[in-house]
Formats: sequence, C-alpha cells, structure tokens
Amino acid sequence: MALTIGIVGLPNSGKSTLFNALTRNKVLATNYPFATVTPNVGAVGVPDPRLQVLSDLYRSERIIPATVNFVDIAGIAKGASRGEGMGNAFLAHIREADAICLVTRVFADDDVSYDGIDPASDIETITTELVLADLQSVEKALPRLEKEVRIKRESADKLAAWQRAYDVLSEGTTIFAAGLDPEPLRDLWLLSAKPTIYVFNCDQAALADTAGLDKLRALVAPAEPIFLDAKFEAELNEMTADEAREFLADMGVAEPGLDHLAHVGFATLGLQTFLTAGPKEARAWTIHQGWTAPLAAGVIHTDFQKRFIKAEVISYDDLVALGSVAAARTAGKSRIEGKDYVMQDGDVVEFRAGK
Repeated sequence: MALTIGIVGLPNSGKSTLFNALTRNKVLATNYPFATVTPNVGAVGVPDPRLQVLSDLYRSERIIPATVNFVDIAGIAKGASRGEGMGNAFLAHIREADAICLVTRVFADDDVSYDGIDPASDIETITTELVLADLQSVEKALPRLEKEVRIKRESADKLAAWQRAYDVLSEGTTIFAAGLDPEPLRDLWLLSAKPTIYVFNCDQAALADTAGLDKLRALVAPAEPIFLDAKFEAELNEMTADEAREFLADMGVAEPGLDHLAHVGFATLGLQTFLTAGPKEARAWTIHQGWTAPLAAGVIHTDFQKRFIKAEVISYDDLVALGSVAAARTAGKSRIEGKDYVMQDGDVVEFRAGK
C-alpha cells in the first residue's frame, strides 16, 4: 500500500532539511526560495520495536517495517492559488499526496533569508492558498452538478455536500478542519480535505521554551503538533543507532522527533499494522483501521483475499509472553478468525487460503 505525505511550507522553512533527515537523502537545501522545483520522493520506515523482538523469536533473516512515502514539494508563496511563484506545480503535487505535512519555521538563522518568525502567519498563508484553490474548484464544478440534478433528478445528496463544502471554504476553513465527509467530495480532488500534520521546525531555544510550545500547540488544536529541530535530526542520523540512543538519553528525550512524526503520520492517515514472522522475515503490513481479515490478506497478495478461508491470529503481547505459536495454541491464545474479523493493531497473523 503506497501512501504519500507531501511536505509543504513557505520558502526557507526547513522542509528540505526535514526531508533529508527523514529519508537520509542529500537533496538540495538552500537559503533561497523555490530550490525544490521537481519534488523529491523517499520511503521512510515506520519505527516498530516489535519487529526486532519477533525477528529474535523466529530467527528471521531480515526485518521489513511498514513504510510511508514522503515528498518534498516546492515552497509555497502568497498567490499560489492564482499560479504565482511555483503555485501551479505546488498545488498539482499536493493533489497527488494522501496527506499534508505542513512545516512551519520557529528557528533563527542569520545565514537563511526570511521575513521573521511568525508561525501563525505562515500557517494562515498556506491554509489560505489551499482554501482559495479549492474554492475555485468547487465554483467551477457546482454548475455542472446542479444541471445534472435538474435533468436526471439524482445526486441531490452529493450536491448538498458540494454546496456545504463551498460554504465552509467561503468562511476560510479547510474541509479537513470542518470535519466534512470526504467521500461525496472525492471527485473534486480538494486539497484542504487532506489530513494535515503540523510540524514546527524549532531551534533548541524554541524547544526549551515551554510557554512558547504551549502557544504553538493551541494554534493547531485539536491536531497533535510535532516539535523538532530538523537540522539536529539530520545530524542525529549521522550517528550510529547506539550513539543516537545514548545521546538522546543524556538529553532526556524518549524518541527522535522523526520517529514521532512517522507515528503521528500513520495515525493521522487512519492506518495501523499487522505483523507476520518466520525464518525469512519479520514484517509489518499497512492497512486502514477497520479493515477485515480478507482485506488485510489482500495486502500480502490479491489471491489471498480472493481465496481467503481463515486466519490464525495471536496478539503480539501474548505471543511474546508465551514464546512461541505452539505455546500460544496450548494456552488458548491463538484464535481462528473468519471473513468478518476486524483486524487489530499488532495482530500476528497467518492467513490460510484455498487453491
């Protein structure tokens, strides 16, 4: 399941530095606007310590985490919805993403050109351009649907949803923030309907300012913001895993900001993982929350979904506590589930399919 999060921000917000840190890439990160013309794409593994435990248990040859694709998109500027700057390319690349990672500058750097540190204004600028672009899309599409409803006398519910979207956008609110059902709006490919992750790119002084962080948190509530220093995270990636853990422990930090971002991104997209393990690999598979066992089986192979018979399911905690599948079966912790079973995060599964 290829899922994509587009990294957006005003020029010199540090989004390319963040992309480099996430993907361990070396894309161009400069102190002038619009350095990112062609979007850069990188797959990022979602940190999951359960995989190492399963790998040790099964003596697996390799570990394969769930992944999310991050895309470094050209910096936005006022007027993007009218095609100014890199506007048209910016908006087109966002349309292709499943979610938006909005990076806002909260750091000072004399070597980087900027007009000042104003996160509220930066978020408003980007949000406004997305809303204006969507408003244009809805205004253009509404007459066509209204005519269709008059002639065919159907799609009335869809028209009502589109009109509601128009009202929300006219108020300057994003579709996602308004909580509108995106399904009847799917044909419009609205930018502001995409889930949004807010990343505040801070320097160490900003990260130490508790009161300042609280103000930023309130700025995007009820969304869960990410506070990190993209430059520091990039430097952290240059260390070995042991060195990084020791360094973070000395700083009293539980996990790298990038790990937090990957987890929040997964949750924002409404995703979860199930696990498989054996001698060849321990692997996390990405599915949507609420998926049934046959749909999950189809992520491994479409034939597994078509020919699904049943699934043997053991919770990760039970499997680790008991030490083996055989012990879990003996203890009654192994379950045989059918087509209606709704997958839970961390299920360790073996699917059984017909020929």
